[in-house]
Amino acid sequence: MIHWGIIGASTIAKEWMINAINNSPDSQVTALLSQSQQRGESFQKEFQIERIYTQLDNFLSDSNLDVVYIGTTNEFHMPQTLAAASASKHVLCEKPLALTVSDAKKMIDTCSDAGIVLGTNHHLRNAVTHRTLRDLIHDGELGEPLAVRVFHAVQLPTHLQTWRVKNPESGGGVILDITVHDTDTLRFMLDDEVKSVMAVSASQGLGQNGVHDSVMGVMKFHRGTLAQFHDSFVIGHAGTGFEIHGSAGSLFATDVMTQRPIGHITLRRGDQLKHIELPPPINLYERAVDLFNKAVQGNGKPSATGNDGLRSLAVALAVKKSAEIGQEITVDYA
Repeated sequence: MIHWGIIGASTIAKEWMINAINNSPDSQVTALLSQSQQRGESFQKEFQIERIYTQLDNFLSDSNLDVVYIGTTNEFHMPQTLAAASASKHVLCEKPLALTVSDAKKMIDTCSDAGIVLGTNHHLRNAVTHRTLRDLIHDGELGEPLAVRVFHAVQLPTHLQTWRVKNPESGGGVILDITVHDTDTLRFMLDDEVKSVMAVSASQGLGQNGVHDSVMGVMKFHRGTLAQFHDSFVIGHAGTGFEIHGSAGSLFATDVMTQRPIGHITLRRGDQLKHIELPPPINLYERAVDLFNKAVQGNGKPSATGNDGLRSLAVALAVKKSAEIGQEITVDYA
């Protein structure tokens, strides 16, 4: 049994991660760290967690912990990962991996030197819809991929309208919250890297203190594919999806940029439409946990590695810079 500890009594831990870990036959959440004793005790009661901590050092000194999931706000990801690696705990970290590429690189190098498995919690690549799209592209169903449209504009739930839309020091804003997910999903599907970006961002109702809640832009990939994206916290009626257009056909995926295992895919060639049969849906986070557990056991790697997290972060930061200065930006992965 792999014993997991949760750093941060967060919404995603409460709604998705703790159950995903406990539903795996190989793992169990046995400890939680929260700055709030009251919130920690609430989680303890709801999920029957054995041990609750309020101090990071005491938490990481727990000899019965093998893995930590870091779900705190973004500015804490780097120092908490380094501390966990120093304590010989494997780390699954929320996205974005850090606030700078250099910090992400330090996290990767430190974990590698310590023999620690580091993963980034990019959940979307675990969806059967996205894995099916990747297979269809790789099997040549579209011919050469030429253009992609990503629709990831949603209404941010009221209970999440906190630091994400108010705190720039925590990396708040739609780009580091949603565009970073778009990037990872595009990289995964196309098996290609983003070369440059061009973007415009704005605050359209929720963003405060200079935090932007909406962005539109284009990514240019090394093999020539152009990807248009629209990400937002203030669009409540659009739905989410992907369109992938190639030299031999187009794929239309609806309701797929979501934590829930839903969505449909249609292949179009000329006037002919074909509904793509999908494998049975699975919980995206449960698959991420299962693959991470296997990686800890020496079998394979996380669904999204630390390097995947670094590369999605580098693109998101380039999008942010492009929106700030109004120019096309070459992505710096160094």
